[in-house]
Amino acid sequence: MSSEWLAAIDMGSNSFHLVIARQVDGRLQIVDRLKERVQLAEGLEQTGRLSPEAMARGLACLRLFGERLGDIPRANLRITGTFTLRVASNADLFLTEARALLGHPVEVISGLEEARLIYQGVAHTQHTEGRLLVIDIGGGSTELIIGEEFAPLALTSRKMGCVTFSNHFFGNGRLTDEQFDAAILEAQHQLEPIMTRYRELGWEQCLGSSGTIKAVHELLLAAGRGPQIDQEGLRLLRSQMVAQKRVEQLKLPGLSEDRRPVIAAGVAILLALFDALHIQQMDFSDGALREGSLYSLTERQQHSDIRERTASGLAQMYHIDPAQAARVEATVLGLFDQVADAWGLEVESYRPLLAWAAQLHEVGLVINYSAVQKHSAYLLANSDLPGFNQQEQAFLALMARFQRKAIKRGDFTPIQNHEDEALWRCIRLLRLAVALHHRRQDGVLPPLHLKAKEHKLTLSLPAAWCRDNALLMQNLTREQKYAQELGWELKLRQETESGA
Repeated sequence: MSSEWLAAIDMGSNSFHLVIARQVDGRLQIVDRLKERVQLAEGLEQTGRLSPEAMARGLACLRLFGERLGDIPRANLRITGTFTLRVASNADLFLTEARALLGHPVEVISGLEEARLIYQGVAHTQHTEGRLLVIDIGGGSTELIIGEEFAPLALTSRKMGCVTFSNHFFGNGRLTDEQFDAAILEAQHQLEPIMTRYRELGWEQCLGSSGTIKAVHELLLAAGRGPQIDQEGLRLLRSQMVAQKRVEQLKLPGLSEDRRPVIAAGVAILLALFDALHIQQMDFSDGALREGSLYSLTERQQHSDIRERTASGLAQMYHIDPAQAARVEATVLGLFDQVADAWGLEVESYRPLLAWAAQLHEVGLVINYSAVQKHSAYLLANSDLPGFNQQEQAFLALMARFQRKAIKRGDFTPIQNHEDEALWRCIRLLRLAVALHHRRQDGVLPPLHLKAKEHKLTLSLPAAWCRDNALLMQNLTREQKYAQELGWELKLRQETESGA
């Protein structure tokens, strides 16, 4: 396949989806969709872990998807993991096997990033007018977004999904009014913190996306209702289910075999949503997370990366010194370019991440200069960073944490999809850039020449400059000591005009 082809895999709690598209005259044309019911979240609530059976189902599905991907370039593929892979204590094991199988990392995204991508998927594939409420009920969580055109105004992800609610409220296989009431009450409890704001914002149109809402939409059509979903139709489905008493005996026109175990929970969550938010009716949208992922890929290729806008917005919010951030960014990228090949650092992945780390390394100054590296790491780890997946956000926080002062290996946290050695090498480059710009002035640094070989860095500087910049040389000498304590070497080579 040529570079015009794009693909996205959505590894949800209930189902895995693959969508393939091609770019035609600046727009995306979907050419294929695959879906497999995996139920990755099955048993998660009881153990907090992915079961061996669920992992086996997930990997078998990814093998099928891998056959369909063909030779789509890595830059044109995005694989996202959602609620279950956010919370499962052994998710790293599954993610490692998935990466080995597909030859591509899986991005575990936050609930808010999931909501943002869902909204983009709906907004780009559905004709809408006015303010829009988008709801997506997944296997482990439900995302709610209010937006206008392509701009979300409110995003939230609530811990209620059709798989987790099925296990908790309908796990005994019975369908009773008492169980529906309990599920609805819990869903309303989950919605309580956002109800006031969402009602105040309001909307002109409500759209539901993904499998649960699609299944309800089809059930109502089969029952002669619709095409909109409304409260009366939802109450009808509830009464029909209660009348049939058992999940395994459930037979409704339009109900597929794979949706039978989780449909009652989906209807209960929808009833809670309609009641809590005073929704009158809901239309179904084919667009969802995977389509949002595809459009995020096209944005990056068109150099309109939301991560750049996020970094810029955060810098403004925390009143970062733009001149100093630009100095550190330019220097760390210059150093990176000189050693990336020798150190085996993937340019496509690490160069932009180091640039954003440099732009944001001083966000902690808004709290205090003392221990700024710890304050910066905390803010970057705990802020909402649209466009960044969890691993990328962890990278920014890690770089900020080790930007200066002594290095404590015990504070280092591994990051999925990244080799520890690569992370340490990025840290060393950022530390050098920060140390070199201690004077916070333009025009101070000479041309920098850096060479790398295994754990050794050699930084060549003009001897005359070294004599005239004792404070900066003191910083670099201190950095030599920090490196030596960890078994690394930083050699400072002073060159005369003749190059000796």
